[in-house]
Amino acid sequence: MEQFRNIGLIGRLGSGRVVDTLKRLRRFLVDSGHSVILEDSVADLLPGHQLQVCSRKMMGEICDLVIVVGGDGSLLGAARALCRYNVPVLGVNRGGLGFLTDISPDELESRVGEVLAGQYLVENRFLLDAFVRRGDEQLGTSEALNDVVLHPGKSARMIEFELYVDGQIVYSQKSDGLIVATPTGSTAYALSAGGPIMHPKLDAVVLVPMFPHTLSSRPIVVDGNSELKIIISKQSGIYPQVSCDGQVHIACAPGDSITIRKKPQKLRLLHPLDHNFYAICRSKLGWSSRLTE
Repeated sequence: MEQFRNIGLIGRLGSGRVVDTLKRLRRFLVDSGHSVILEDSVADLLPGHQLQVCSRKMMGEICDLVIVVGGDGSLLGAARALCRYNVPVLGVNRGGLGFLTDISPDELESRVGEVLAGQYLVENRFLLDAFVRRGDEQLGTSEALNDVVLHPGKSARMIEFELYVDGQIVYSQKSDGLIVATPTGSTAYALSAGGPIMHPKLDAVVLVPMFPHTLSSRPIVVDGNSELKIIISKQSGIYPQVSCDGQVHIACAPGDSITIRKKPQKLRLLHPLDHNFYAICRSKLGWSSRLTE
């Protein structure tokens, strides 16, 4: 197991509970002899900390481990920034569901201590790269750990587009858009739109239409190494958006194309040894674990 000496801390801004947890975590890590590095946006929340401060990018270069305190949204942002540096990421849940940030604040010291002692599981989660082009010009690009979503933006009108998988046309569709989700994102927006729950170990991508005009349009699961291309119809009367993880937004126009493929680098996500995907589903989604007698 790896030796974690330099540990970076990232926290969601605007939450007193996050600040309290960051203070506990800082105290625990310093007392246990680790070097703690704060993300620059977090440093102002901990006055008098006397710790090294750096940008999120620099954190990926100098840290052996990064701990994210917040919700799944906080970890999504950290994942996009840190995956290229191969630094492992651990999540402490101070948000809502907590599919990715699975350490409870009530067990903070004991659980983090177990990870530091080498008692952890590693999951390699793949991300998607999305490229928006207008002819030969690239308008924007971003990564996504959960999903890449084509949607109408502020308009209430349907989008007309064509979908290609590995160069083969799948369909021409009029709908409110399309969700392209990884297994990690299958329990997020795609699930709300009627998509399937996918185990995180699957090497696959799910395509979920959003309120399609034809009732026969259903989610499609394709190989994770597929190259997807969405072409917005030139006759489309609206200017839609592409959103990555609901946090990065790229404006589009009729005739633009969106290419989506698997990112070469993966997120190294750490979990406690007793991490269980199905137990998380039972807890977070309200599934029953057994029949009542």
